[in-house]
Amino acid sequence: MEKKGSLSINSENIFPIIKKWLYSDHDIFIRELVSNGCDAITKLKKLALMGDYEEKEGEEYKIEVYCSAKDKTLTFVDNGIGMTGEEVEKYINQIAFSGATDFINKYKDKANSDQIIGHFGLGFYSAFMVADKVTIDTCSYKKRTKPVFWECDGGTNYEMSESDDETRGTAITLYLNEDAYEFANEYRVREVLQKYCAFMPYPIYLINEDKAEEEAKEAKKADKTIEVDTTEEDDLIGDAPKKAEEQKDEKEEKKEEGPKPLNDTHPLWMKAPNECTEEEYIDFYQHLFLDFKKPLFWIHLNMDYPFNLKGILYFPKINTQYDQLEGTIKLYNNQVFIADNIKEVIPEFLLLLKGVIDCPDLPLNVSRSALQNDGFVKKISDYITKKVADKLTGMCKTDRENYEKYWDDISPFIKFGCVRDEKFDDKMKDYMIYKNLEGKYITLPEYLEAGKEKYENKVFYVSDKEAQSQYINMFKEEGIDAIFLEHNIDNPYITHLESKNENVKFLRIDADLSDNFVGDKLSEEDEKKYTEQLTDLFKKATGNDKLVVKAEVLKNENIASMLTLSEDQRRMQEMMRAYNMDGLNPDMFGTGGETLVLNVANKLVKYVMDNPEGEYATDICCQLYDLARLANKPLDADSMTAFCERSNRLLGVLIS
Repeated sequence: MEKKGSLSINSENIFPIIKKWLYSDHDIFIRELVSNGCDAITKLKKLALMGDYEEKEGEEYKIEVYCSAKDKTLTFVDNGIGMTGEEVEKYINQIAFSGATDFINKYKDKANSDQIIGHFGLGFYSAFMVADKVTIDTCSYKKRTKPVFWECDGGTNYEMSESDDETRGTAITLYLNEDAYEFANEYRVREVLQKYCAFMPYPIYLINEDKAEEEAKEAKKADKTIEVDTTEEDDLIGDAPKKAEEQKDEKEEKKEEGPKPLNDTHPLWMKAPNECTEEEYIDFYQHLFLDFKKPLFWIHLNMDYPFNLKGILYFPKINTQYDQLEGTIKLYNNQVFIADNIKEVIPEFLLLLKGVIDCPDLPLNVSRSALQNDGFVKKISDYITKKVADKLTGMCKTDRENYEKYWDDISPFIKFGCVRDEKFDDKMKDYMIYKNLEGKYITLPEYLEAGKEKYENKVFYVSDKEAQSQYINMFKEEGIDAIFLEHNIDNPYITHLESKNENVKFLRIDADLSDNFVGDKLSEEDEKKYTEQLTDLFKKATGNDKLVVKAEVLKNENIASMLTLSEDQRRMQEMMRAYNMDGLNPDMFGTGGETLVLNVANKLVKYVMDNPEGEYATDICCQLYDLARLANKPLDADSMTAFCERSNRLLGVLIS
């Protein structure tokens, strides 16, 4: 049966391309060769199901991976369908002829094709990315066929001959090139197998040939040990017979236990939701993502029509601001790991979640690491979006207590989804809730209805509970409500809400002073006179010629000063910061600075107005300005130093 020949290649110089560019990640060849082994087993099982093959009782279908650092080899063995000489000619010597495709076509009326992984015929040739030489030992399940040995040194020439190994299945040995010796290391191979093959459908065993050889030698030595006759020499040898018996028992136990596979052949997402317990969902999450925190809740996807899709999406516990979040959704194809966070399949806003998606119907390119952006993929994305919306709206309707409990953690996901996906927004708009100043969760219509007499079509919001505490107290005193919008996602979300509710205006709680907080209205003449007087005083005291001052009579006499900034000005400044335009003059865009509001009903303000040349007037003006600034944000280092010195000076006056 000896034969030599050239590989049938349709494209010129394909081997250099395969070696360098077929896959972006060189370790992916391990996934391809293990996947081929799974395909071979799946084919055999389907033939048995159709009555074309008789399975042996108690036989374990499995993939074995042998590594040898000494020989610089890596071998993949499966006990699947195997190949005849003609099939090797067809599927190996003719590059890019897909064995899986041919198998499906042949048996399309008898078997489903959803479990056949290989679609491209190039997976085997990924071996040449790391190997100078590749050999195949294969024996077909078909009776009266001869086993085949195939060898290729990475060029276009190969040799085929009859093999003496009649074990059904296929063994592929890679003689690694110098740049790929790392893949002969047991720990490196284990790492790659756990990355790509942790959930493949058949047991995968990793065998270190060098270690196995050493253990075999040790076992051989042990077998030659002369048994001790204990009938007359018990006193001399002490516990030796007992220890020898214990060691023998230990070896027998290990032998009975046998090696354990590296993978979980029945991952949780492949089960029906009613078969899974809460503990299993949590354990799977913590094990897969190495996250010790429990997820908030999860969505189990299980769809068979019109496409096959399974998976689990977890809403993780959030401890950071939105822009620091990073989720991980692992994409699988028939339990074979493909990639993390494929945007074409997973809606962008759900990439912040953690989970797994397994879809055998996805159209993959040759590397199985990118997706074609077609209508089918869009349908999958829409389905996932719908399932998430259904889960959230259902929880709001039937489990409001938990919905509110999770809201602070899940709202960034939901708001981002509403901003980016109109269909998702349509489903969720009636189920968006907001925490108010009393700590209760209300909807936007409920908020507007409750305040229509005091703030019609206005929504006041808090973005920083600590920094805006002075304003929160003012609102509470006046019986005016506000809602908390404290995540970074809330800035674009507010703009989104305003575009959807044209008559509604959102105002941060420290924006322009509402008439609700003003007492007796100053006459136009007095307002002008007081404002001019206080402007001169405070500009001179603070040394800030650009300071904008406004005189008001506030209902609360204890409030001396406060800073306000119009909503439009603040948003413009935030946009400038977002685009690194801090160095530009805000006035270029008509966005001036804050306004210092001074309460002329306050004793301290009255004092500086009545005693503009007084001994403490300058200190009091500076102190009132800094106190207003401190209510909004921390002072810079120089200002804080001056504030502390001034405070000590003024306090000293009280005890002098």
